[in-house]
Amino acid sequence: MTTRTFILFLLTLFIGSIQAQTGNIQGQVATAEMPLGFANVLLNNVSDSSLVKAEASNENGQFTFSNVAFGTYFIRISFLGYEEFESEVIELNQSLIELNNITLSEANNALNEVTVTAQKPLVEVLADKTIFNVQNTLSATGTNGLELLRKAPGVILDNSNNIILEGKTGVQIFINNKPSPLNGEDLSNYLQSLQADQIEAIEIITQPSSKYDAAGNAGIINIRLKKDKRFGTNGSVTLGGSYGQNGQYNASTNFNNRTAKGNLFGSFSQNEGETWSFIYLDRLQNGVRYDSETETLRNRNAQNVKVGYDFFANDRHTFGILLNGNFFDNQNVGLTTTPIIPQTTQSTSQILIANNESQNNNYNLSGNLNYRFADTSGHELLVDVDYGRFNRERVSFQPNRYVDAQTDALLFERNFEMNTPIDINIFTAKADYTQNLLGGKLGMGLKYSQVVTNNTFQFFDVGDGESVLNQDRSNIFDYTEIINAAYLNFNKKWSKWNLQVGLRAEQTISEGILTSTQENANNAVNRNYINLFPSGGLTFVPNRKSSWSLTYSRRIQRPNYQSLNPFEYQLDELSFSRGNPFLQPQYTDNFKLSHTYNYRLTTSLSYTYIQDFFAQVTDTLGATRNFLMTRNIANQRVWNVGVSYPFDVAKWWSVYASVNAFHAAYEAQDEKFNAIDQSTLSFYAQNTFVLPAGFKLEVSGWFSSPSVWGGTYETQSLGSLDLAVQKKLWNDQLAVRLAFGDILYTSPWRGQMQFGELFIDGTGGWESRRMRLNLTYTFGNSEVKRARRRSTGLEDESKRVGG
Repeated sequence: MTTRTFILFLLTLFIGSIQAQTGNIQGQVATAEMPLGFANVLLNNVSDSSLVKAEASNENGQFTFSNVAFGTYFIRISFLGYEEFESEVIELNQSLIELNNITLSEANNALNEVTVTAQKPLVEVLADKTIFNVQNTLSATGTNGLELLRKAPGVILDNSNNIILEGKTGVQIFINNKPSPLNGEDLSNYLQSLQADQIEAIEIITQPSSKYDAAGNAGIINIRLKKDKRFGTNGSVTLGGSYGQNGQYNASTNFNNRTAKGNLFGSFSQNEGETWSFIYLDRLQNGVRYDSETETLRNRNAQNVKVGYDFFANDRHTFGILLNGNFFDNQNVGLTTTPIIPQTTQSTSQILIANNESQNNNYNLSGNLNYRFADTSGHELLVDVDYGRFNRERVSFQPNRYVDAQTDALLFERNFEMNTPIDINIFTAKADYTQNLLGGKLGMGLKYSQVVTNNTFQFFDVGDGESVLNQDRSNIFDYTEIINAAYLNFNKKWSKWNLQVGLRAEQTISEGILTSTQENANNAVNRNYINLFPSGGLTFVPNRKSSWSLTYSRRIQRPNYQSLNPFEYQLDELSFSRGNPFLQPQYTDNFKLSHTYNYRLTTSLSYTYIQDFFAQVTDTLGATRNFLMTRNIANQRVWNVGVSYPFDVAKWWSVYASVNAFHAAYEAQDEKFNAIDQSTLSFYAQNTFVLPAGFKLEVSGWFSSPSVWGGTYETQSLGSLDLAVQKKLWNDQLAVRLAFGDILYTSPWRGQMQFGELFIDGTGGWESRRMRLNLTYTFGNSEVKRARRRSTGLEDESKRVGG
């Protein structure tokens, strides 16, 4: 462990080690005959009657407000058919306040004629989810979506606005039943842009079904937005810049226009600037040392554009169209210097100098058509059809000059040029249907996807000012993949238990064809296989303070399409990378047992088994060359213990801290792979300080002890310490944020690997120590409904495109 990373660990540990001045309020509500379950229990501030937290009593009528800041409060309790109860003032100045039992009286109004106006309770506890209805909540006026989440039952936000659901992180956010593609700071900014009175309800789903991906096991929060309520136009403009060793800038704008029948929305962003990175690899191969040092300067220019329209036919039917475009130009200039040192002499015999230049032009376009039907009896149908085209043109020039180590005289040179265009076409169609059944919820769905890729590799020998196509080193790789999927899932809750079971089936049909002048016995690779992916979860809640959960899931991870591409891309004449068309997918079985105390302190124990684990490994080719390739190298077992705890030190200081300890063991499948067993400890803490004059300060840091990267590199300790400050001006329309990343510059990595007879001692990193300044200005009608966020069926496939 280096001195700087140790200091970083102590700093973040010290900052996150202070306990909060908070307490709990407990009570029980009943009728004259029996305990009253699922009553609405509201905790309010005495000063302004604002809502602090909403809960529902459990089956035994018990309720708990956990980790409430010291202060004065009162409680309101309501249940249909009973008189509303309002408590005396509660002075919370100790760790626990236990209230006397509360009995509600029946409402006995005599009415000759009754007109019933339906109004949903604030909190509804259903078999598969808890619903926080905020449509008619006056205290929500003037707040934003992120602030509103703090009031939802069982939901906690840490100091960096990460969302924790019943003590579990990794929550997926849905907008109108569709997963949001945003995460991290982008998601936080979006939720803060939503006005609370735009939101109809917040659905809290603690046990996602098999229709969702593996990340859904941590829980889902679905934000249902109101419809046809507000009209107008609004938007925002953001300008930003950052500087490390080089400068970058970014600009973006978005707009939204809503009428009674439709919603038109769009966005545009621009990112441009230079970045520097380095990778040093000291390689020992066949008695010769190659001490390679590569530094690369990238000049990029990227634009993203999105435009969409939603048509609201009526309360049940919604039609939508969404278009996305990404245009990316990248110029790379890399300098690689490799002294060649025979072990017999221990002196440099010659030096390879490779000044690489490459030009990348990417054009990515996609479109989505969608339809949603939903009625009030629990029937819902979602249909998505997508098409996307991903195109990349790359031209590279690579001179390889060998010079004498003593005189710098040119010994010889070999120069190459490579033209490697790639076209990928993706089509997907999916349908999801749900309905109520046997006191639970039944879901089913279908999905079809087809991917067609064309990879052309043209290799040119360059000499005397001419480029000559080398037919023996040029080829074409065509790959087609079809996936047919179907799933069923069922969810039901009874008493203190909640059961979720599901099964997903996928058929994969793929064909890879390699066309070249070279004879190859495996020019065509065909696969056709069917997999079943069961998942399930059982939750037991013995009381309001404690929750136990046992989950299991089986998942598949297919390689991205570039990992299947067999073409070579050279760093220099001696080092290159290439894909592996025979790469097999890896399968994961995951078991997890977790316990949550007071919705905050979460402890978990998990075991994961990965079959056909694949990783990028470096191997030898001949006496002098080496190459990087993704291979199935082992089966992997991982045991993990995790503890997370968010708390408030004071009203102006909040902390989130988490610690994970895991042990990874490998069972080698490749005879060259040296199995590595490694135990690792990781720590993260983030502090948020609300300062006077509208300032907000964040201090965060992470640390990782020695670990294994990719199954082959044994890396040393590393970490990062970050600082950010924010100020809002002009009635909160202008937000100014200044951030400093990796202040101690402790994030560059260093590691060693052994694969067969090849040994590498390497280090790498980039200009992670950066200063960033961003300005965001919002304009227009702040009450207008934001654009309907959509996550399309294309996203799962486009993530595998690679780079």
